[in-house]
Amino acid sequence: MRLQIVARTGHPGFLDLPWHVPLARWKSERLVEVPRGIHRHVVRFVGYGERLYALKEMPVRLAEREYRLLQALREASVPVVEVVGVVSGRSTAAPGGADRGTALDAVLITRHLEFALPYRNLFTGHVVPNLRGSLLDALVQLLARLHLVGFFWGDCSLSNTLFRRDAGGLAAYLVDSETGELHPELSDGQRSHDLIIAEENIAGDLFDLEAGGLLPEGLDPIEIAREVRGRYEALWNEVTHEEVFPPDGLYRVDARLQRLNELGFDVEEVQLEAAEGGYRLRLEPSVVEPGHHRRRLQSLTGLDVQENQARRLLNDMASFRAQLESKESRGLPPPIVAYKWLAEVFEPTIAAVPPELAAKLEPAEVFHQVMEHRWFMSERAGSDVGLADAIDSYVANVLPLQPDERTVMPAPDAAELTDPAAAIPIEPPGDEPGEP
Repeated sequence: MRLQIVARTGHPGFLDLPWHVPLARWKSERLVEVPRGIHRHVVRFVGYGERLYALKEMPVRLAEREYRLLQALREASVPVVEVVGVVSGRSTAAPGGADRGTALDAVLITRHLEFALPYRNLFTGHVVPNLRGSLLDALVQLLARLHLVGFFWGDCSLSNTLFRRDAGGLAAYLVDSETGELHPELSDGQRSHDLIIAEENIAGDLFDLEAGGLLPEGLDPIEIAREVRGRYEALWNEVTHEEVFPPDGLYRVDARLQRLNELGFDVEEVQLEAAEGGYRLRLEPSVVEPGHHRRRLQSLTGLDVQENQARRLLNDMASFRAQLESKESRGLPPPIVAYKWLAEVFEPTIAAVPPELAAKLEPAEVFHQVMEHRWFMSERAGSDVGLADAIDSYVANVLPLQPDERTVMPAPDAAELTDPAAAIPIEPPGDEPGEP
């Protein structure tokens, strides 16, 4: 066997895994089971310490191509799973034996996305406010971000996406790019084609939920899928459309950029051209970059969180700054405010979570929920409730009721996985759904 493992640094060598055995038949102490969903290939998960990795068995050409695409998208700051490596040259030959064995497909290795939920999980008790709107908005924002960097997905669906909580909403991550194509930019026809595919796939995903009794009564899969185009076109238009301003209306340029910032986008440069009756503002998609609040928070605090979470934390930091400056009667530099906010507000809040509850939610989501809980407590009390009391109440009464979104379940007996179809079951109602 001419086994070759190409892996990025900072990860295990994976040499202790039984690469000469088809993935569906593996028996290894490293195998773990995490929520998974429907997938066209065999997918298994292995653990190394606290790190989990997804292994997907597929033809070598597809594995190497997806490796390159995921790496390019991650370098373009698109939310995708972290690609780790490709294992090729596999065969059923025993290591060190003379028999050449039967050739096996390659395996793509990606880092498991912690605290991520497949769409099926969102319909089985993981409460998200306005789930319908949050789910579609997250998927539409992901699709728009992919199109901004010239990526044609070709298989946009709920099944090929993972979702993380994002300050009461959701953030979407691409997990399957094998049908994608990366271009310098996309034509309107390519974007429209991607939307057609997305509508069809999303309707199919929701019909699958309906068949399993998981879709809430009164929701029409086709009607929901049709919303995708309208939501996408509204976002794309806001990000890229041209505007004509009168000579005395250039202040509207700042207003437009502010709206984009509120949507979570930064614009590296603007182009103003003389036009009849004023000026034309043009924004090229190539200079519109998502992640405005996320980058701002990271530059101040080092925290790497989702976009809505970053907006929520920055708002709390602004309130904290106002309190500081009212006491000191002087302006404080943002880095000083950020340092004090981390030390006096954020870190004590996260430190109050007991170790046995740390797997419930991401720290930034815990902080957001504590702030929400404090607001509700203050409303009931008719006066401001202190942060310490709100934290104690949240940890005692709210957080224990949250599902463990980082939980790893015991691996099933490998004997149950004797063929690829058995490795990726479609769960009946009531069973735990899974990850793509």
